[in-house]
Amino acid sequence: MHATAAVKHALMSSGDMVPMYLADLSDADLLVRPVPNANHIAWQLGHLINSEKQMLTPMLAGVAYPELPKALVDNDKKQTSRQDPPVGYLGKNEYLDLFKKVRSATAAAVEKLSDADLDKPSTVMKDFAPTLGALLILTANHTLMHAGQFTVVRRKLGKPVLF
Repeated sequence: MHATAAVKHALMSSGDMVPMYLADLSDADLLVRPVPNANHIAWQLGHLINSEKQMLTPMLAGVAYPELPKALVDNDKKQTSRQDPPVGYLGKNEYLDLFKKVRSATAAAVEKLSDADLDKPSTVMKDFAPTLGALLILTANHTLMHAGQFTVVRRKLGKPVLF
């Protein structure tokens, strides 16, 4: 397996977990906080979508990311994440659609890379990801980190354990 194929696999497998965790959740469930002042799933989904596009656009020439709704971009701020009651958030299906489009655009861009491209110095989050390859793996790991937080809300809501 080439490095680019491994990176694409990491992106797609972590991305595939998101709809599994959300399948039995309602729009209202996405706004449940596991504890006071913690981020709800709707905020986290918007953050994942927005941050992937923001971090990778400068590094992936010609990537065709979708235009993101203003509400999603505006809500990806610390001050709005703790707003009660939460307002201006999208529905589950909108988040899933945007997440899939953004992740698919990233995966399509990775398919065009060579293994050597993964060694290019990163201009984004250089302390965490000094190369493009490291930034792409960080993107996959970022998804898993938030998916782990989704499980806490699932437990609070009495949903079944998935893994």
